[in-house]
Amino acid sequence: MLDFVKGGLSPAGELHRNVSVPFETAVAMPKSVYTSPEFLTLEQEHIFSREWLCAGRAETLKKPGDYLTMEIAGEPVIVLRDNDGKLRAMSNVCRHRMSTLLAGRGHVRAITCPYHAWTYNLDGTLRGAPAMTLNEGFCKSDIALPPVRCEEWLGWILVTLNPDAESPHERLKDVSDLVGYLDMSTYTETFSETFRWATNWKVLAENFMESYHLPMCHAGTIGGSVDLMKMTCPEGFDTFNYHWIVKNDTVPLSLAHPSNTTLTGDQRRVTWLLAIYPSLLITLTPGYFWYLSLTPDGPGHVNVLYGGGMSADWIADPNAQEHLANVKALLDDVNIEDKGCTERIYRGLCAGLSEPGPLSHLERPNFEFARYIASRVPA
Repeated sequence: MLDFVKGGLSPAGELHRNVSVPFETAVAMPKSVYTSPEFLTLEQEHIFSREWLCAGRAETLKKPGDYLTMEIAGEPVIVLRDNDGKLRAMSNVCRHRMSTLLAGRGHVRAITCPYHAWTYNLDGTLRGAPAMTLNEGFCKSDIALPPVRCEEWLGWILVTLNPDAESPHERLKDVSDLVGYLDMSTYTETFSETFRWATNWKVLAENFMESYHLPMCHAGTIGGSVDLMKMTCPEGFDTFNYHWIVKNDTVPLSLAHPSNTTLTGDQRRVTWLLAIYPSLLITLTPGYFWYLSLTPDGPGHVNVLYGGGMSADWIADPNAQEHLANVKALLDDVNIEDKGCTERIYRGLCAGLSEPGPLSHLERPNFEFARYIASRVPA
């Protein structure tokens, strides 16, 4: 098939050739790495089943029994707060006839299978199984939902299927060094939703990583506040890339609260855009944050967890909800614009006459992202 092999190279081979040149002469990633089902299979095996993925914010699971569900490379997973107040992740598949157990978000006292009512404690151990006493081979104490690694990092819930993955506290230390003065663990999520767009997950990730598209794609919202010639995109790290914008007072919530005496100078007005590999995208300001956590759904669709909230001093402000409502409305409009832009890109990627073009100096993060993908997927 022409999409899979071009000039004798597989999509992975095309990507490795693509990132072997200096950034100054680089072009966008090959079309095949977005459209090829075979390449997505490699990504699921070597990236999504091996790396830390974001399930959301820890403060949203407040009480024992609060849970959320997610899927990692086809593996259904439960994340919950157990009876000891610990965050815990485990398989979301019953150990009897392999029905999935929970869906969405919610609260449970125990995990009960909707098929035969096998019931599990919040630590994953089997509590009860109806009509099993006559089975001589059945031993309740031998059965439990397999655990999945789960850690809280700066208020984020990170989950991985990889038992050997380096702790996010070590792996992402450079993030803490860069933006630790804002202390993401003290922010509180105030909204969360999910959606599915008709584009490849990498197209949406790259869209977040560069602000080159803002004046045109976001002409109706935030585009007018951007001066491309005053923007810089520094070199990133092996685990994430970033850039920043110094904001004016158009959106008060993006600035440090007037009562905040800790932040000084540009710390009070810098907005950070952090792309944490593979798929956690965070916009962080002194007053609020918003994020996207991406999982692929075939080459041509992406499932998105979208949420946001406020810093502690803004949460305490009597007019905080009004400020947040205004920002949320703006972000929703920005998302609508991004949806149109990223879905058009995927349609273009599937066109026969399209070809990737040279990168702007403002797209350095995209090139670094391509190198990260290539470093994980074997040629």
